[in-house]
Amino acid sequence: MTDKLTPLLKEVTDLEKRVTSVNLPPELQEKTLLMVQRLGRMVRFGEYSAEYEKAAHYVDWVTNLPWTNRSQDVLDLANAKKILDKNHYGLGQIKERVLEYLSVLSLKKGQSDFQRAPILCFVGLVGTGKTTIASSIAEAMGRKFARIPFGGLGDPLDLRGQSKLRSDAEPSLIIKALRRTGTKNPVILLDEIDRVTDEGRSSIMGVLVELLDPEQNVAFRDHFLDYPFDLSEVLFIATCNNISSISVAVMDRLEPIQMPSYTDEEKIAIAKDYVLPRILQESGLSPESVKIDAEVWQKIVRPLGYDAGIRTLERTIEGICRKIAKMVVEGKGKTFHLNLENVKEFLPTW
Repeated sequence: MTDKLTPLLKEVTDLEKRVTSVNLPPELQEKTLLMVQRLGRMVRFGEYSAEYEKAAHYVDWVTNLPWTNRSQDVLDLANAKKILDKNHYGLGQIKERVLEYLSVLSLKKGQSDFQRAPILCFVGLVGTGKTTIASSIAEAMGRKFARIPFGGLGDPLDLRGQSKLRSDAEPSLIIKALRRTGTKNPVILLDEIDRVTDEGRSSIMGVLVELLDPEQNVAFRDHFLDYPFDLSEVLFIATCNNISSISVAVMDRLEPIQMPSYTDEEKIAIAKDYVLPRILQESGLSPESVKIDAEVWQKIVRPLGYDAGIRTLERTIEGICRKIAKMVVEGKGKTFHLNLENVKEFLPTW
């Protein structure tokens, strides 16, 4: 009997070692060790297997969360401006607001309310750069970045986590984002918070109020962890298409910033300087393989009509590059010149 129990007891011992080898909050460490020790007493009973899976799953999560790990902030305005200009064309007022935001963080660094700057919420139509400017802020600050999509989200437990007593229990999307980034001060993008389901809207907005309120998120309690996690160092950024369906309580904690639609002239500049070089590289084509006449860009920018963002523009240029890549592979040439006479051959057809 003892020989049969030895491997099981080793599993319990291994769990104990994992718990004690990580710098956990003292109360959580004690609580987790009691759970593992209780598991050791259950070794002689038939329910050990199911209980072990639950305990091992819980230990895996609590020992892999960044309870104390944080990245060093880079609050250099010159560097931030360089990154914003590298990743985004135009958006002068938006960039200026972001630099002001970083300036406030820089001046408040080391103060007790350092993290309590207003939470930015970028508002705009699809394709206007809301998500990418959030990732640029993270890059400029030297922080890890995680995105949580809210489109179709209907269950507040996705933001709260599920009780570990359930066999299929999982932590919240917030806790999962922290584990992915490995730091307790990442930039977390709450993407399209206006696109939650109608049925779950009110309860999800209630959780958002707690997440975004610095008086409450200092001890955010995930149902799976059943222990408060300090989210006060997380830099939350939100995006939405419009604010009409967002609760007043949530909006009270946000600073909405309108993302403007792009003009045709701006799209042409973006296409030339940002989109085309990137897609050429992704397609395995050299910059010299494609030449596009100036008068052709208007047809590329607006193949079907007006579009506020640049998603259609990106898809159109991807289609052009795919056709050229196919022609190169077929041996039809190595360089191609798009003009008004042949552009229809390269534009995608719908």
